Amino acid sequence: MASAPVGDDQFGEDPTTNALQQRVASLLGKDAALWLPSGTMSNQVALLVLTNRGDDVIVGRGSHAVWSEAGASAANAGVQFTEIGVGGTFTADEFTAALKPHGHMIMPGTTLVEIENTHNRGGGLVWNQDEVVRICGAAREAGLASFLDGARLWNASTASGLSLAELASPFDLVSVALSKGLGAPGGSLLAGPAPLMTRALRARRMLGGAMRQNGIFSAAGLYGLDHHLARLGDDHANARRIARRLHGVRGVRLDLGTVQTNIVIFHLEAGAPDAATLVARARERGVLVIAFGPRTVRAVTHYDVTTTQCDEAAAILVELLEAA
Repeated sequence: MASAPVGDDQFGEDPTTNALQQRVASLLGKDAALWLPSGTMSNQVALLVLTNRGDDVIVGRGSHAVWSEAGASAANAGVQFTEIGVGGTFTADEFTAALKPHGHMIMPGTTLVEIENTHNRGGGLVWNQDEVVRICGAAREAGLASFLDGARLWNASTASGLSLAELASPFDLVSVALSKGLGAPGGSLLAGPAPLMTRALRARRMLGGAMRQNGIFSAAGLYGLDHHLARLGDDHANARRIARRLHGVRGVRLDLGTVQTNIVIFHLEAGAPDAATLVARARERGVLVIAFGPRTVRAVTHYDVTTTQCDEAAAILVELLEAA
């Protein structure tokens, strides 16, 4: 990062950022890509490009856009969400049934379908690509746009064996995050056809995301692609180790079928401590997990934790649960 050649990215003059954008666009099979400071801003820019104020956007239940962006989609793009499906995913039939017509005197017209892959609150669940193709096909037939929140698309590719380009192909716009899995300190990219990316450039400026020598961040992203992309399977294996250790512990409800990538979500039943209590006690023991609800906890494996540390973390969580 310290030695990266830099320039003014506001004018497209940062060579390291340009190299990263070209590389990610190529990986995703899109015309162009645009660097943004965060995944939330990337998602917000996509909405500004693909929707109008008052529109309806169909998403999977528990989507990041609904739960984790501080209401930004309503404040910035002026859209509302319709959550459908179960566990973060939905079918083409469910999508079609949820469509709201354009020009209706009462209902907000649906103009966009947004898919999150992998799905965070779904436990890092990987979408069935055949269903994705059907959904995006139905959207095109209805005159709707499609957007892939692929913050963890690297993980989806590793787990499914499908290329990034294949996963991204059905969508008009795709976002990916450099700080999710690849270990970069920040940055996301939005990719799509050139005309849409021209509009995205202006939207980024509107949201305050245009930066100058951000090649230092882009250099970290390039390093992550070179050195960390191939090791994501290690994170997935570590997540499964944690899940298997927690599965069957009294008071814990955990569906092993959802542990497909690097996220473990488990639920605490009556008699077990609530999520806030377990999170606080685990922190005291050096284990950092997060409460995703009153009785729901999430653990994420990543480059900073080894297999040995994951085993230790699982053992501490089990000890705390059994002691309670």
